[in-house]
Amino acid sequence: MFGTKAKRIVLLVLSVLFMFSLATAVLAAEKKPIDFGKDKNKMHWYLLDFGKKDDSGYAIVRKYYTNPDEKTKTIDLIASKFAIDHDRAAELYFTEYGYTYSPDGTRFGLTYVTHYDMLGTEIKSTTFDGATIALEKLSKDTIPHKTYQYIIGKPQAAKRPVAAAKRPAQKKVPAKKPAGVRK
Repeated sequence: MFGTKAKRIVLLVLSVLFMFSLATAVLAAEKKPIDFGKDKNKMHWYLLDFGKKDDSGYAIVRKYYTNPDEKTKTIDLIASKFAIDHDRAAELYFTEYGYTYSPDGTRFGLTYVTHYDMLGTEIKSTTFDGATIALEKLSKDTIPHKTYQYIIGKPQAAKRPVAAAKRPAQKKVPAKKPAGVRK
């Protein structure tokens, strides 16, 4: 029914469609958040996105309020500093931070801070432009330092608890039968 030339064209079109759908799927795939675990304040952190732009690194991290005391401090700060209704601020669930890094990776600064409720609805956002971003020294064992390691392609290995030393196996000695007991 179809000639050889028509079959080739159909195969070519199908191949192109397949490649297009595959490329679209790969591009549409989101990066899976990287779990950083809890910090010294018992707040849970995730790295959502990172990369390089204009010779500088950037990262987006999210902090979940798993410590009630820290959550209360942040709620009070949002309510007082930004004149947001305390009940609305009390709906705080997580905060997202945008980081930027100096080209040499020794300093970092905040590009934005956004507070969200449990539904992902913004409570308050503050954005800093290039002129107002204060770069601070990057210190080891901090979330900005951990994220920078991903930007440069050298993520720190997850710290695992050291396994307890195993005791040497002991021989099982059969229990002694009381005298006078027979099978």
